[in-house]
Amino acid sequence: MSMKTAAQALETLLAQAKPTQLEESVSLQESLGRVLAQDLISAVNVPPMDNTQMDGFVLRADDVTEIGTVLPVSQRIPAGYIGQPLQAGTAARIFTGASIPPNATAVVMQEDCEVIGQPDEQGIHYQIKVNHVPKFGEWIREKGEDLRENTSVLKAGTYLRPQELGVAASTGVTQLVVKKRIRVALFFTGDELTLPGQPLKPGGIYNSNRDTLIACVKALGCDYTDFGIVPDTLEATRSTLRSASQEHDLIVTSGGVSVGEEDHIKPAVTAEGQLDMWQIAIKPGKPLAFGTVRRDHNSSAWFMGLPGNPVSSFVTFLLFVRPFILALQGRETRNEAYFELEADFDWLKPDRRNEFLRVKVNQHGKLDLFPNQSSGVLTSAAWGDGLADIPAGKQVHQGDKIRFIPFHQLLHG
Repeated sequence: MSMKTAAQALETLLAQAKPTQLEESVSLQESLGRVLAQDLISAVNVPPMDNTQMDGFVLRADDVTEIGTVLPVSQRIPAGYIGQPLQAGTAARIFTGASIPPNATAVVMQEDCEVIGQPDEQGIHYQIKVNHVPKFGEWIREKGEDLRENTSVLKAGTYLRPQELGVAASTGVTQLVVKKRIRVALFFTGDELTLPGQPLKPGGIYNSNRDTLIACVKALGCDYTDFGIVPDTLEATRSTLRSASQEHDLIVTSGGVSVGEEDHIKPAVTAEGQLDMWQIAIKPGKPLAFGTVRRDHNSSAWFMGLPGNPVSSFVTFLLFVRPFILALQGRETRNEAYFELEADFDWLKPDRRNEFLRVKVNQHGKLDLFPNQSSGVLTSAAWGDGLADIPAGKQVHQGDKIRFIPFHQLLHG
């Protein structure tokens, strides 16, 4: 069987993913990490009026043509108040965020003005000496400078971070229409697996993939159901697939995707739906299963089967399951952001597959290599800052520039 490149596998996956059409309206406070389903059109200008960026004095720029110009202060304008039209040859005391009065064209910072005399009880009727010649529009935020009324300010498909919620709040809305969360079912195969908190049986190993993959799914804003560890039998695997397919968009498994006598994923999924078994030219990783599991009422859930080794499972989730989920969410699935950084190590025995090495950015801004790159050594991922993407057959010498993909680009929306 010929091996697919990572790019070929991802292209095939994304070509089949169809964004969910299910939507719901939620409050701003519940929108963090959700995906916007409809363009957000601002009903207001932001800011709604010209206002000052600084505490100072607002005036007509034409009235100050030289340093040392003296102007009387005719009014005081705190934030939240509307000033009177500014008369020629006068200034107004103004505070950050306050509306610019009609006829005024510039603000001079208070540090650039010298007060002459004492203000009266209303805080006016004194003079200022202006020690700066202002430009037209200086220190004035224009009406609609940030957002324009009746324009789209957030596009459908936008992943909602704190800053997007702030933009939405500035338009005055309290609810957003978002995509329904993608529902993911997870289960894990292998009679040797033991859940943390339970006695470790002879020949057993604690199941690290469960918590790793659940955390990955949660980080992508999905709802999930943990079906736990499934016994290594065809009947149990088929039964779990049938249950998982009913209320979920995607089923993700770990382990059992090889072709051994105890690997039941292939015959189970084939019996309950359709399956492609891929060999992908990456390390760690290589085996990946993709297909569908039939539901009742003539529909199907997507299926993705990952290898059982902890690092292989983690890396294949990041490279393939994550972008597939993004596509189901209706989000952009562009290539991951990466950086060209200098290697502070040698890698002189390259593999025939595309390798993803666990690396860390050192104090010099270069990449250190975890000494044990085995697919069973999950501490390499906990130690690392990301993955070094090494093309098939490529040697790396200290000082070479290599492609670095940070984990934070892969673990969050």
